[in-house]
Amino acid sequence: MNKELRRVSAFVLVLFLALFSSSTIVQFFQSNSLKEDPRNVRTLYASFSTERGPILAGDQQVAYSTPVDDDFQYLRVYPDGPLYSAATGYFTLDQGATGVESELNSLLSGTSDSQFLDRVTSILTGQEPKGAAVELSIDPVVQQAAWDALGDYQGAVLAIEPATGRILALVSKPTFDPNALAVHDSAAVIDLYDQLLADPGQPLINRTIQGDLNPPGSTFKLVVASAALESGKYTPDSAFPNPAQLQLPQSTAVIQNSGGGTCGPGATVTIATALRLSCNIPFAELGLELGFRAISEQAKKYGFGDDSFEIPMPVAPSVYPAVQSDAELMLSAFGQGNDRVTPLQMAMVSAAIANGGLQMRPGVVDKVTAPDLSALRTFSPAEYGRPISAATAATMTQLMVANVANGAASNARIGGIDVAGKTGTAENGPGEPYTLWFTGFAPADSPQVAVAVVIEDGGGLGQEGYGNLLAAPIGKQVMEAVIDR
Repeated sequence: MNKELRRVSAFVLVLFLALFSSSTIVQFFQSNSLKEDPRNVRTLYASFSTERGPILAGDQQVAYSTPVDDDFQYLRVYPDGPLYSAATGYFTLDQGATGVESELNSLLSGTSDSQFLDRVTSILTGQEPKGAAVELSIDPVVQQAAWDALGDYQGAVLAIEPATGRILALVSKPTFDPNALAVHDSAAVIDLYDQLLADPGQPLINRTIQGDLNPPGSTFKLVVASAALESGKYTPDSAFPNPAQLQLPQSTAVIQNSGGGTCGPGATVTIATALRLSCNIPFAELGLELGFRAISEQAKKYGFGDDSFEIPMPVAPSVYPAVQSDAELMLSAFGQGNDRVTPLQMAMVSAAIANGGLQMRPGVVDKVTAPDLSALRTFSPAEYGRPISAATAATMTQLMVANVANGAASNARIGGIDVAGKTGTAENGPGEPYTLWFTGFAPADSPQVAVAVVIEDGGGLGQEGYGNLLAAPIGKQVMEAVIDR
């Protein structure tokens, strides 16, 4: 073989190896991601010709496919579309999919690797292929209670089972009807989608886990109180100066408690009283003493900053950012400054306290079942971590019970049951409406549910609304729905 022929042969071999490698990567290593890519319209169109599996909440089908007489054979139907939209998302011809419809698309459409044998069997037997059924952890009774309680407010409600992490309710408002996005009329779908994008209420955003996150206000005091107790340097009876106003260091800014006066009578006030009455100044003082590192580490243990959360929808990480001064540190200690959270994060804080300090990984899916009823995937309770000790959790529970029994969260009381809770009223800038919060759990001695409620835009009351007025009653109704099941 002459020299030139050897060079050509070597070049052809290199090209062959490159082609072989790239095709192997595409066909095997990237196949799932390519199938799930919303830009892959071939996969999306093909999924319309298959009976897509249902999504269930309890024994109710909250999404299913029905035969239609057009080119796409099946139409996606959502019997209670807006009610479950935060969980199901939508499945459209032209705008892809969101929610569980997106994250479990390959299973619902029957194209996942685990369903390969089912597809082969369908071909051999001549049966129509079907997708798998997805069973949500959402309880229809609790979901309806959360939906009704939130009413016309702009905000979100999320309920978690503390011992398992199972999400029992997931409500975000304003929302949309996924049925209108599922029609087989491209022009109508695109027009509606553009309208939803332009809507100032941002109905396509799932406020329970995503969007422009809100400051947590006084609900963040649970994280700071946890950090103080975990440090071993403080007890609920540790006391701080009790002025009616406090000028922040190296700043002209002056902070005050929500009522404008001192935090109860006396020259000093304890952590227990400051939490019960939700006073800002003592927590600003406590935050300064604890320091940024202690608060930041405690926040991280609860899940702040973790961008790996999926339920299975991706969750925006809550933020306790670095501070540039003592003044910023003191503001951050009562949930102001640049603190930002999701309702899921605050529900996780309450759930960890309710569960004796053990935090479970949250999720909205219980099981995925093949058409022959065999389990393709089962989601078992999984630990996320232990942000606080059992002793700290017990103390925090007592403090939160006092908050509801005779403190700033009194509107979350349930007759004959001890409720643990914390409200928050977060500022958003001069003249801007407040963000209103409640988080807590019940029954306090044997927790069945932990909740988080956020109401944006002041609940229509501007700066006159506050957490105990609007958010706490919503949390109460959701907790009652779980207890009364």
